[in-house]
Amino acid sequence: MNLKEALKLADDLVFARTGKHLNDLQETILRGTWQDEDYKEIAKAINRSEHRVREVGMELWQILSQELGEKISKSNFRSAMERLQVSICSNLVQEESVQINSVNICGENLDRPSTVNLSYLDKETFNTKRAKILHQDLSEMPELGTFYDRIPELDTLTTWILQQRCRLIALTGISGIGKTTLAVQLVQKIKDEFEYVIWCSIDASPTLTEFQDKLIQFFSQSEKQDSPTTTQKTLPLIKYLQKYRCLVVLDDIHNLFSSGELAGKYKLGYEDYRSFFKQIEKLSHQSCFLLIGWEQPREVTKVKSQNTPIRTLQLTGLDTEAAREILRDYGLAEIDNYSALIHHYQGNPLWLKSVATLIQELGGGVTDLLPDDILLLPEDLKDALQQQCDRLSEIEKQVISLLAKESEPANLAKLIENGTMPASDLLNALHSLSRRCLIEQQGSFYNLPLVVKQYIQQFLRGS
Repeated sequence: MNLKEALKLADDLVFARTGKHLNDLQETILRGTWQDEDYKEIAKAINRSEHRVREVGMELWQILSQELGEKISKSNFRSAMERLQVSICSNLVQEESVQINSVNICGENLDRPSTVNLSYLDKETFNTKRAKILHQDLSEMPELGTFYDRIPELDTLTTWILQQRCRLIALTGISGIGKTTLAVQLVQKIKDEFEYVIWCSIDASPTLTEFQDKLIQFFSQSEKQDSPTTTQKTLPLIKYLQKYRCLVVLDDIHNLFSSGELAGKYKLGYEDYRSFFKQIEKLSHQSCFLLIGWEQPREVTKVKSQNTPIRTLQLTGLDTEAAREILRDYGLAEIDNYSALIHHYQGNPLWLKSVATLIQELGGGVTDLLPDDILLLPEDLKDALQQQCDRLSEIEKQVISLLAKESEPANLAKLIENGTMPASDLLNALHSLSRRCLIEQQGSFYNLPLVVKQYIQQFLRGS
């Protein structure tokens, strides 16, 4: 078996598991592995960090292990591919084979499609996977970009969904923190565990009736595909969620809520979603709804309880090593103050990419000329913050302005002293700002992230 054959076979396996072909970095890792290179040698050859190459390699071995049903690692990849080639070739003429694309797997060119028994999958498992693919509508799901070390969060979500069977999960965090990227990675990892998977963007703010009709149409049409000769009766949505194991992802959930109000208040005409989400939580079924957005329904609390089928995961910034990968991608990983830069921008992927682009364009030494308490705020970063701040209620704007004027974290007593609003209004505003992930709380003290504080200060100076 030569390298080209091994890469083609590995690509088929990865595509069968994820629906995507090998990317450049994955292929480079497989090439290096085949040639007995270690991660350090592979990383040096392509000018990437060893940490990043190792991380992508581990993800790749996991995908191959899941697809082949055996433990695949860097040390046994070559022998596993060779065993698989022998197994496929020995079953080339068996009955009840399944058709795959032409692959040079037996040391000779095959110009026509081959009928091969995929012996690493029994027929029942393979047919089940094919059926599940028919029930996946991911047309609104974004492409998976670079995945920067969210393994702990990915594992947490996987546990909540597959092991604890949670019915309603909120994935929240400030704009740009990587919610959607993490969700895409999660869906790619666990989608084959569900009979139905659908990703819905709430950009168009569908009414509850429109949204439910969309889901029912998806479920009912797939049923008809499975049994074209049987008349299938359209069921209420909850019946499909009870009958099948379904994963429904709702992205940009904040578009259901009103601007100028405290966080989580539904827009006029969308109040029915409140009872709908309560049904999803309370009624018995075997499905899961994942809500993604920087603002979540009020009925989805941050309070952790193992006794309810509802969870909230608030994303924070990347750690220094993972965030440095972003700077490396922009040629800035070796600047003297990279650690301070990551800290100031709180490991937020979008913020780091934005400021890295600006630094590149201005020249890498520009950060050395700025005082420590002054941050670069590129226009696209300010636009992202403005989108969130435009949604604030008047009372929230007053509180966030108070916090922006403080040089140190402030406790409730100081905010009451410096403000002009009743204590109850102040508490409600702080709670709402916390749910929007725009403020930080350390015990009884409140503070703004540095980037948000500087943006608000600039806004106040300009007003």
